[in-house]
Amino acid sequence: MDAADLANPATETRRGRDGHTGMTWIPGATFRMGSDRHYREESPVHRVAVDGFWIDQTPVTNSQFRAFVRATGHVTVAERRPDPKDYPGALPHLLYAGSLVFTPPVGPVDLQFWAAWWTLVKGADWRHPYGPKSGIAGFENHPVVHVAYPDALAYASWAGKDLPTEAEWEFAARGGLDGTDYAWGDEFTPGGRHMANTWQGQFPWQNLAEDGYARTSPVRAFPPNGYGLYDMVGNVWEWTRDFYRDKHPADSARPCCIPTNPRGGPEDQSYDPCQPETRIPRRVLKGGSHLCAPNYCRRYRPAARYPQPIDTSTCHVGFRCIVRTTPSPDNEEFRR
Repeated sequence: MDAADLANPATETRRGRDGHTGMTWIPGATFRMGSDRHYREESPVHRVAVDGFWIDQTPVTNSQFRAFVRATGHVTVAERRPDPKDYPGALPHLLYAGSLVFTPPVGPVDLQFWAAWWTLVKGADWRHPYGPKSGIAGFENHPVVHVAYPDALAYASWAGKDLPTEAEWEFAARGGLDGTDYAWGDEFTPGGRHMANTWQGQFPWQNLAEDGYARTSPVRAFPPNGYGLYDMVGNVWEWTRDFYRDKHPADSARPCCIPTNPRGGPEDQSYDPCQPETRIPRRVLKGGSHLCAPNYCRRYRPAARYPQPIDTSTCHVGFRCIVRTTPSPDNEEFRR
């Protein structure tokens, strides 16, 4: 175990007295989830009750994920050749180990044609985020990317944690602010200050990087929200446990519950209607990423949500974990 591994919260969690080092306790409450002012799938605003939980203060980093892989030998989805039977009709030569990498075009393109900037790169994975010749040396404190849903769930299980539901994630992201557009209020750049790692310029070809980062950023590079959580907006999208539905339900005590069927089913409405022959369930991503831009994807908000097939990894999707438990009254971190 090297120095980076000794410093990572996954290791510290196993050693820590309270078992929740690197996490923050979020007391349970009822809040208004969703938004009626932005994208259709975020509506309707509805009241949701969540129980208290612990949540990672940052997305899982390259250093933390490396410790997990070393301990378990886990091979990510991006590192495995897809099984042809899961992709009927796919051309055999296109079924190879790899992951989606953002490749900016040289000039303006049709924003409906996402293939103009996404490339399935052979050999792209969490160790090689931009292809076989790239690496993570010097980026140990950046969020791990190219993790599909099963990879995130495997890490969470190993760490004695879980992935948050959509409601848990959004409640934590709001940082105690009920109904505001962003995790810090209603102004995107208060006083001209960039509060998150997002895209400045004309997406997908003009990246001005006015916030200091053209790609991912270290997990504590921007201010935390009111709960002391970092990167709840921007940097990387984050996996949640919920199957995707195209809108929220009406008011409910807990509409965003943990699914009992990990592969999904017809009742969960999670399959991609544009690809009915490929029955791959989709889960909800939250938070937006460094590729979210005002002219294309204004999803750098707690209410924003996006459907992601569970087998798909990219250079801008990561995750963080939670622990559902009630803290002891004599727990020092809880008293703070």
